Amino acid sequence: MERASLIDPEFRMHTWGPAYLLSGPTSDMGVLRLRPGDAMPNHIHRHCDESFVVLEGSASLWLGCEQRVEMTVDEVFRCPPGEMHYLVNDGDVPFRCIFIKSPASPGDTEVIPWEPGAPIPSTDDGTTT
Repeated sequence: MERASLIDPEFRMHTWGPAYLLSGPTSDMGVLRLRPGDAMPNHIHRHCDESFVVLEGSASLWLGCEQRVEMTVDEVFRCPPGEMHYLVNDGDVPFRCIFIKSPASPGDTEVIPWEPGAPIPSTDDGTTT
């Protein structure tokens, strides 16, 4: 058994961003915190899916650079392998969610620069998602 705490995790950007809590062969789990205006870059996972469980606040989840979905408290989302996704806290309170990547695939995050309003980018394999 492994155990972790949501209290005072080590966020990538000191006070915000992702913080991994548990990593193992079958899944990675962590917490993501976005302050108002913060965003996680548009990215894709080729080999794992990524799920989100919203704990507080709200954020926009952009899928394939075209579809905007509002993420709110107590909702659960899953992006399958190959689905580009971008998260932005466009509200005025902090956003926090649990993320789960399964199976664990270190190095499987490919950042594909994009922000809302920009043209849809091509992926490394020449497709748009």
